Amino acid sequence: MPTDPYREPARAEALAAAQRALARRDLSERELRDRLVQVGLEPAAAEEALETLRRGGLVDDERFAAERARVLAERGKGDAAIRYDLERHGVARALVDGALAALEPERQRAERLVARRGGGEKTARLLASRGFGEEVVSLVAGAGIAQEP
Repeated sequence: MPTDPYREPARAEALAAAQRALARRDLSERELRDRLVQVGLEPAAAEEALETLRRGGLVDDERFAAERARVLAERGKGDAAIRYDLERHGVARALVDGALAALEPERQRAERLVARRGGGEKTARLLASRGFGEEVVSLVAGAGIAQEP
């Protein structure tokens, strides 16, 4: 079957734009699709480029979700904040669930923060603001709340 001479430049342009975007940082599939369309590529060319990049392993939402969740957990974020961030990046719910399940349990991450900062109301507020669940906040920081002046 002959190749379409008009389609090949669009495909090459889409791949080049995708590679430039991915050179800066890993992106979810939706983010990369949005960027390709934003720079003026036809949606069909963007989809073709995404398929090529998926086959080559350069775009992988499962890998993206796992790595992003790990980084956010290391930065002291709770499961709700991590879930929100991944969903904002367009990662499918099942992949978000898998990435969260692979992390150290939220309670252990919260206990580590409490060990560094001490318990109390301020730490409880910090945990809540970082997306830790209400139950974890009260279990981990609750003992120290009454002791704080």
